[in-house]
Amino acid sequence: MSVSDNWLNKVNWTEDGLVPAIAQDADNGDVLMVAWMNREALKRTVETNEAVYWSRSRKKLWHKGEESGHVQKVKEIRLDCDEDVILLKVEQMGGISCHTGRHDCFFKKYENGQWVTTEPVLKDPAEIYRK
Repeated sequence: MSVSDNWLNKVNWTEDGLVPAIAQDADNGDVLMVAWMNREALKRTVETNEAVYWSRSRKKLWHKGEESGHVQKVKEIRLDCDEDVILLKVEQMGGISCHTGRHDCFFKKYENGQWVTTEPVLKDPAEIYRK
């Protein structure tokens, strides 16, 4: 590791070498999604100014938007007071951050003992993820 990577040592990584990362809309403050990053994902995010996460299910780096085109342009990166959560302030390309085709991943609201969907699908996921 080079001296220039010392900033990565400030992050309190989990035993698995991960840190939660919150993606927030830089313009309106909406929380778009929560994902995980490892050292390489955070380093690549800084190098490219686009969000790169660690996919726990696929066990590989995931450049947000690599399939959907809904890239997150990083405007600012912050580390919380305990140094164990990353906040990315982003410009969400295409206005869709969720794989369900919605603006954000927090589209279910708790009401009277149940989860109610409160945000519409902006684009059918079948159109987004054509192979």
